[in-house]
Amino acid sequence: MAAPIPGTCTDRIDAVVAGYLGVDLAPALPDAGEPVPLARLLRPGRLVEVGGLSLSLGGVVANTGLALRHFGKQVALMGTVGEDALGDLALTLLKRHDVTLAIRRSSAGTAYGIVLAAPGSDRVFLECPGCNATFTSADLDMDLIARARLLHFGYPPLMPALLANRGAELVAIFSRVQRLGIVTSLDMTLPDPDGASAGVDWQDVLARVLPCVDVFTPSIEELLFMLVPADYARLAAEGGDRDPVDCIPQAEYGRLADAALALGAKVVLVKAGHRGGYLRTGRVEGSPALGLLSEDWSERDVWLPPMPVDAERVHNASGAGDAAVAGFLAALLSGEPLERAGQYAMGAGRDNLYGPDALSGLTTWDEMTAALPQATES
Repeated sequence: MAAPIPGTCTDRIDAVVAGYLGVDLAPALPDAGEPVPLARLLRPGRLVEVGGLSLSLGGVVANTGLALRHFGKQVALMGTVGEDALGDLALTLLKRHDVTLAIRRSSAGTAYGIVLAAPGSDRVFLECPGCNATFTSADLDMDLIARARLLHFGYPPLMPALLANRGAELVAIFSRVQRLGIVTSLDMTLPDPDGASAGVDWQDVLARVLPCVDVFTPSIEELLFMLVPADYARLAAEGGDRDPVDCIPQAEYGRLADAALALGAKVVLVKAGHRGGYLRTGRVEGSPALGLLSEDWSERDVWLPPMPVDAERVHNASGAGDAAVAGFLAALLSGEPLERAGQYAMGAGRDNLYGPDALSGLTTWDEMTAALPQATES
């Protein structure tokens, strides 16, 4: 594998964002004026006339990493792209941003995703993981990570080399970073039950890696799929065309978040799309990495109502969860109280809806702060 691609250098790094990186291709699907399930729109044999093609960076490295930079944090990005035209394009787009780059090039192809985002409906992804499938701990620059305050890593379900041998490489990454004394953060994506990660015992993998994870940021669907797969399968079968988020009872959020805490995570942010989010924390006192957090972060249980959405401004929800995580982590790094950090997550996730890609709908940190509900005393 070739050497890293150099980028802007800075002595101070707030966050390294590493893991899955690719290019997203999103055709503009027709707006019927009301929500239309994709299963009805994309019927076999039917020609569907679409609008222009939006081409942008995708994956946690670009979505969360560049959003953190947009919110004023010094950021380094780590991932892999192929030695192909899409890899050239990804690097060109990344170099437009004032970030430190530690991007390696691989003989495998660049990851790409076809994003089908019908207005009013959740997205469907057609994803080729490309060189992310061979990503291991060797693709990380540990010297650069050691200069950071936080490592955020995303999308192991699409990175099978990390999951072999009960997640040995994923555990190696987080245990090594934990020993550096910086905050560790882990995000997921919904596994494809027929994909490369089929057959993974997710409860076993999480039991091995979460003791090394400070902040865990899955969606409610991902958490249910990984911890109680039988319940996920049953709810998915019963839900039909309904959004999976609407099929999961509210009581499940606390039960699943508590299970993640019991496995070792210290802060769990459960993303729930249009329903908002849920925060559950264990004891954070005494953790060197989480010493920047105030006492109000310990042993808390907070529901996060979604921010009001102007439906006429919505483009799609591509990257909304990643933006929410960026808002949350930026607030954490800024020493905000727990509930305020949750509000930043909801604000960033909502603003993401207003742009055709993961970044263009986001406001500045000051503008988002002014738009949040008035802060109250903890």
